[in-house]
Amino acid sequence: MFVLDSHCDTPSEILRGRDLSIDNHNAHVDFPKLVKGGVDGAFFALYIPAAFDSDPKSGFDHAERMLEGVERSVSENSDIAAFASNRIQALKNREEGKFSVFLALENGSPIGDSIDNIKWFYDKGIRYITLCHSSDNQICDSCASAEKTWGGLSPFGKEVVAEMNRLGILVDVSHVSDETFYDVLKYSSRPVVATHSCCRAICGHPRNMTDDMIKALADAGGVIQINFYPFFLDPEFTDVDSSIRPSYKKVADHIDHVVSLVGIDHVGIGSDFDGIEVTPEGMDDISMMPVLFEELKDRGYSESDLEKLAGENFFRVLG
Repeated sequence: MFVLDSHCDTPSEILRGRDLSIDNHNAHVDFPKLVKGGVDGAFFALYIPAAFDSDPKSGFDHAERMLEGVERSVSENSDIAAFASNRIQALKNREEGKFSVFLALENGSPIGDSIDNIKWFYDKGIRYITLCHSSDNQICDSCASAEKTWGGLSPFGKEVVAEMNRLGILVDVSHVSDETFYDVLKYSSRPVVATHSCCRAICGHPRNMTDDMIKALADAGGVIQINFYPFFLDPEFTDVDSSIRPSYKKVADHIDHVVSLVGIDHVGIGSDFDGIEVTPEGMDDISMMPVLFEELKDRGYSESDLEKLAGENFFRVLG
């Protein structure tokens, strides 16, 4: 079983000085924790805060600095980590005893107004782009904006989706508005992904996906990767400083819900570690990932089921 986490914000922590070679106190992700957790690969997302949306050039520079930090970290730990951009490379890395670092861009604003920048990111190894973050940008509307700019994808955003399809970069619909989501499905010629989202039927946060959205995503061949953020997992969690956190079993509840809607082939794990202020009880960092799989086993998931949601579903779409 290849365990793939489709969304970690670790590049931001590298930029702040985290040394991934050591077991960092209170950190969510580093190489010792990944080894302990049996995680074989993860997408390291270059997170671009919405503050850069009005200044794409500065956002591009920020992404470039994070990318340089990840490249340096992998180079300094080349005995235990290597880059990958597809399943074959990832399996080869595992055979050599190495963790696979995949790359993603969270928030497409650094693309600016130049389609050519998408090719630059592709050549650097980016294999999915989250179209926006917490505000509308030049590509689309965000789920977090009170007043929408475009009513979905912008005209330029439709070009962006087409170019991502052409190059082989997955379109990530986490953070987008509902209207943007349906526009993406309309205009994308390839399956799309929600790399770190949850189910609105369980927790009514606008970042989560409705049952109809999950069904539409699955019908188009895509996959939803369940986020570990308590605010998206449990409607009763309302305070980031609260000592009462939902259990990691809530993650399994969201997985169960997706499976009940669309089957086992359209769900996976996108923790959002290093990008969330608080984690579920019993899942303090990525080293604790095995407890989730034990919970799923106890709920009756077969080894084949676990292989699919651990990584094979996402690899299918990536391929």
